[in-house]
Amino acid sequence: RTPYTQIAKEIGLSEGAIRKRVESLEKKGVIKKYIAIIDPKKIGYNSITLLGLDAEPTKLFDIANEIAKIEEAKNVYLSTGDHMIMAEIWAKDGKELSDILANKIAKIDGVKRICPAIILEKIKGV
Repeated sequence: RTPYTQIAKEIGLSEGAIRKRVESLEKKGVIKKYIAIIDPKKIGYNSITLLGLDAEPTKLFDIANEIAKIEEAKNVYLSTGDHMIMAEIWAKDGKELSDILANKIAKIDGVKRICPAIILEKIKGV
């Protein structure tokens, strides 16, 4: 975490002003928590995939919650557009990804279609 003194120096405010602003943002829930940002490839996850899933509408929330329970599912979203559910999956390799898709996700009741998009390179993001 960047020290308040460094932030203050970079933007030309006092350390106290920065501290008060951050505390205010924390109290309002704008800043929810502080986390480490991990590079999945540096810890052995070489197959990062965004999944688009189509589901039976009556089972949409149940399916999304089941996917969220899967350890390799790092983010799960309900969405509009081409797919009803989007999920970010981290796998060690293509074989593990195939196993996750076939034996964990495809077997969830109500999943109609799985459309994986393997990420080649991350250009921007946290």
